[in-house]
Amino acid sequence: MLAQPRGEPLTAIYVDADACPVKEEIYRVAGRYGLTCRVVANGWLRVPDSPLIERITVTEGLDVADDWIARHAGVGDVVVTADIPLADRCVKRGARVLAPTGRPFTPDSIGNDLATRNLMTELRDTGQIRGGGRPFGKQDRSRFLGALDTAIQAIRRTGR
Repeated sequence: MLAQPRGEPLTAIYVDADACPVKEEIYRVAGRYGLTCRVVANGWLRVPDSPLIERITVTEGLDVADDWIARHAGVGDVVVTADIPLADRCVKRGARVLAPTGRPFTPDSIGNDLATRNLMTELRDTGQIRGGGRPFGKQDRSRFLGALDTAIQAIRRTGR
């Protein structure tokens, strides 16, 4: 991990970008804090022209973007993803992980998150439940912004 002049960890924000509804919010927060933002996707995405925002386009394929993020993110970084298996991998590497709704994935919660995800997948596959979750709304954006700010401040305080 690189260090800033006063010894603070240099945090990067990794975005699992293909279906991320809060990219614009992430760009604003990254700019406010002067943080690198790595936007990882399987295809080309438009990103703002900023030296702080790095677009990473990986080859097509199942989990290629997830694999890239999981290899690079670690202690002192923030990962934004709704993908619970990716969240698990990043939490195990010491990154702080947030869902786009602002819900944190933590070492204490990730086991239950995975179990719930697997159960819901099985119920959908067998037709016992239909449909998706509730629509993403303004409250989700607001919660996400608060959670992202909290995560960055915590990293700056503790270094992880």
